[in-house]
Amino acid sequence: MSASLGLYRLQQVDRQMDRARAELESIRKTLENDAELQAAFARLKQAQDENHRAHHEMKNAEAEVEAQKIKMEQVESSLYGGSVKNPKELQDLQKDAASLKKHLATLEERQLEAMVKAEEAETALQDATSALENIQSRLGEEHKKLIETQSSLKKQMESLADEREAALAPIESETLRIYEGLRIQKHGVAVTEVEDGACASCGTTINAALQQNARSQKQLAACPSCGRILFAN
Repeated sequence: MSASLGLYRLQQVDRQMDRARAELESIRKTLENDAELQAAFARLKQAQDENHRAHHEMKNAEAEVEAQKIKMEQVESSLYGGSVKNPKELQDLQKDAASLKKHLATLEERQLEAMVKAEEAETALQDATSALENIQSRLGEEHKKLIETQSSLKKQMESLADEREAALAPIESETLRIYEGLRIQKHGVAVTEVEDGACASCGTTINAALQQNARSQKQLAACPSCGRILFAN
């Protein structure tokens, strides 16, 4: 077996492992930090805050209206109860009653506006809750599939690790060092085939003597252009 053939077989395993690792990392990020789900949680939190604030404002408006009505009842009781006889005092009470009534109308408008906002906030909260539940339901199925794929990939990685150990056995340490260095430099492709008399990676023509060296059982041949290890059948 040529020296480059052993490395070529090792590279095939390594590239499968690279793809599996990349897919596992992608799945991990999706499961741990799903942007859509996080956005739905954020919308729900905002809707909850706005709903709480709107209902608080509505209760305050209701309390102000009730307090104003009590004041009006007290003034009207004094005005019409017969206990006050002095014309000047009666005139003052009438003015107070008119002022209180006018302010009550303003407070009741505010109360109505607060009620409308509270209803809108309640609807928004229901919509946000429903949206989150729908996303969770859909993602639950998607995540289930991702978890199944994740489990399958982990088993594949275990099998590939065994294959890699077997592929490493006949390779000398210095040859492996060269291969690993090129793997880093050449984005995972350290060994390239000779196809139709040319380097399959960069297209450089490979002469007959270099092709023969690429079949050697002892030495490695490198592409004169890209520097990758050549493998020729």
